[in-house]
Amino acid sequence: MSAIPPHFPTPQEPVDHPELLQLGGAPATEEPCLRADAARNRARLLEAAARLVAEHGADAVTMEAVAAAASVGKGTVFRRFGDRTGLLTALLDHSEKKFQAAFLAGPPPLGPGAPPEERLRAFGRAMLRRSTDELDLQLAAEPCASRRFTVPARSVLRHHVAMLLRQIVPEADCELLSYTLMGQLDPALIHHLTKQCGIPLARLEGAWTDLVDRVTGATPAG
Repeated sequence: MSAIPPHFPTPQEPVDHPELLQLGGAPATEEPCLRADAARNRARLLEAAARLVAEHGADAVTMEAVAAAASVGKGTVFRRFGDRTGLLTALLDHSEKKFQAAFLAGPPPLGPGAPPEERLRAFGRAMLRRSTDELDLQLAAEPCASRRFTVPARSVLRHHVAMLLRQIVPEADCELLSYTLMGQLDPALIHHLTKQCGIPLARLEGAWTDLVDRVTGATPAG
């Protein structure tokens, strides 16, 4: 997987037909080329993995368990997804596409049409809610340290934050500042704060809004 994120529109570029990224697996343009049996196998494997997550949690998703649940050989799972992380990221793919569609072309304030500071507040709150809902799966699919910041879908999220920052505080080092803000949305931190510290989601959302307002100098939302 390339470490170079795809071109992301600058504030001057309209996003009429945004191209959504997949977290892992083959690019979307390659999907129609799959043989019919390969496509059926992929769907069956993902359905089996989703059942395991729903019934037993993400820890139960192993290549062997998915193969058994889908009644296929273990080699089929490895050929289609590469490893366990590839399988888990494929499970997150649908959710990722929906979230990208929401902030690239959905209704404001998360999507275009609202002031950038409102979009940035909404982005973080939406990320926190999404991560809370999918926390076990997101943690299980967490890439290794060398890939954590180069996974294309994660790069798109950070580039979106950087784009909004450039509109609000163009004089700042928005590239590095975007990493700082995204750190507060890290799934491992959310797990620590919500599961180990017992902090409610509403407090995390309020802290995100406060952080955005302090960093950007924006007037707090009324």
